[in-house]
Amino acid sequence: MNLNNLYSSKRTGVDHKDDQNDPRSGYQRDYDRIVFSSAFRRLQNKTQVFPLPGSVFVHNRLTHSLEVSSVGRSLGSLVGKYIYENYQDELNSDSKTFYRNHLKNVLASACLCHDIGNPAFGHSGEDAMVSFFKKNKKELKAKFGEKEYYDLINFEGNANSIRVLTQQLNGKSKGGLRLTYSTLAAIAKYPCESIAQNGGFTHRKKFGFLQSEKNTFIEIALNTGMKKDNSVSDLSYFRHPFVWLVEAADDICYNIIDLEDAQRLKIIGTSHCESLLDNLIRCLGIEDVDKMDKTLATIKDKNERISYLRAKSINSLIFKAFEVYKSNLEDIVNGKHETSLFELISEGCGAVQEIVDFSVEHIYNERSVVEIENAGYNVMYELLNHFVHPILKNKKDKSDKKALRLIPKQYRTESESNYDKVMGIVDYLSGMTDIYATELYRKIKGIDIGLKS
Repeated sequence: MNLNNLYSSKRTGVDHKDDQNDPRSGYQRDYDRIVFSSAFRRLQNKTQVFPLPGSVFVHNRLTHSLEVSSVGRSLGSLVGKYIYENYQDELNSDSKTFYRNHLKNVLASACLCHDIGNPAFGHSGEDAMVSFFKKNKKELKAKFGEKEYYDLINFEGNANSIRVLTQQLNGKSKGGLRLTYSTLAAIAKYPCESIAQNGGFTHRKKFGFLQSEKNTFIEIALNTGMKKDNSVSDLSYFRHPFVWLVEAADDICYNIIDLEDAQRLKIIGTSHCESLLDNLIRCLGIEDVDKMDKTLATIKDKNERISYLRAKSINSLIFKAFEVYKSNLEDIVNGKHETSLFELISEGCGAVQEIVDFSVEHIYNERSVVEIENAGYNVMYELLNHFVHPILKNKKDKSDKKALRLIPKQYRTESESNYDKVMGIVDYLSGMTDIYATELYRKIKGIDIGLKS
C-alpha cells in the first residue's frame, strides 16, 4: 500500500511551480479559484431538488456544494490525522506534511466543485442531452468517431466537471481553472472513458472524462497514483482513494438535507421528520443521546429542532464514514474496494435505509419535483435542437446563421471537427442556469418577444 504517490501539486496548463511566497498552500488556492469562478457562481441558480425560486428557502446546487465541502473538510481532517499518526513508517516527509495539513483542503476543494459540470435542471438536463443525440442517431452518428458519439449519447455531469475545470475556452487561459491534479483526481467517481462504462462495476457505472480531456486525465492519473483497470481494453482506472470520501460527503449531505428541505415545504410532517433523524442518530451510536434529549427539550421552534437533529445526523454519519474508510483503507488504496461508504453504513443501520426509501418515494417523486424535471427536459432538448443541427451543416442558410449568432464567442471554435463544434454547444448549454435556459427557450420559441427594460 503506497500512500506517498496519491497526491500532486502539479496544475493543468502550467509548467512552473506555485509562488512560494504565497502564504496559502496550492490546495488552498484551488479552493479560492473555484469559489471565484463563474462556473461555481452559476450553481446558485441550478436546481438541487426542489424548484427555484420559492417563498420557502430550499437548497440549490451552490448551497449544497458548500455544505458538501464542509463535510469533506471534516472527513479529510479525520482521515489525514489517522494516516499521519498510524503510517509514520510508510510516509516520506512530504507525505507527512500532506496528510497532516493538506488532505482536508484537497477534499474541501473537490467537494466544492463536484457538481460543477451538471447542466441546468440537473439529471433531467443530462437526460435531455442523452436523448437528443440518441433520437437523432440516423442523422448524427456518422458525423462523429465512435468514442466521440459515445460521449454524446452518455452525457454525464461528472465527466463534464473535468472538462469545465480544465478546458481552454476561446480567448481564455490554458488549463482552465488550473487546479492541482490532486483535486481533479478526487472528483473522478467514474474514471473511465465513455465506451468503457459498465454498470456492473462501481468505477465504471458511468464515465469520468470526455475524449477532449482524455490526455489531460491520463496526466492526472499518472501523477496521483491511479491504478489502471487492465480488465478492459478501453481506457479505465480504478477510483482514486480520495474519491470515496468526496462521494461520502455528497451522500451524507443530500440524504439528510433533502429531508430537511421537505419538512420546510411540508412534504413531510415535522414529527415524522424528527422521528427519522432521531432513529438514525440512535442507530449509528455516535452521539450522547441523553445529552441530545436534554437539549431538544429546551428547543420549542419546530424548524430549529429539525436543524439540530440534522446537524447531529450529519456529525454521526461523518464519524461512521470515517470508521468504514479506516476499515477498508488497504483495499481502497489498492483499487480493490467496490462499495460506497454510505451504502456500507446503510447495511449496518436500517434507519439510514429508511430515510433513503422515504426520499425516493415521497421527495424525489413529489409532484413539483417531477414537474420541474419534465419542464427542464423539454427546455434543454429544444435548445439542443435549435443549435446542434445548424452547427453541423456545411451549407448554412440564413436562419442557421442567425441561430448560431446567439452562441457567445468563448464557446465557438475554429476547429473543423464536428465533435469540437458540438462540444462548444454542449459547453454553452450545460453551463446555463435554470433561469437563463428557460429565458432563452422562451425567446427562441417566440413566447417572449422584444426588449425588456
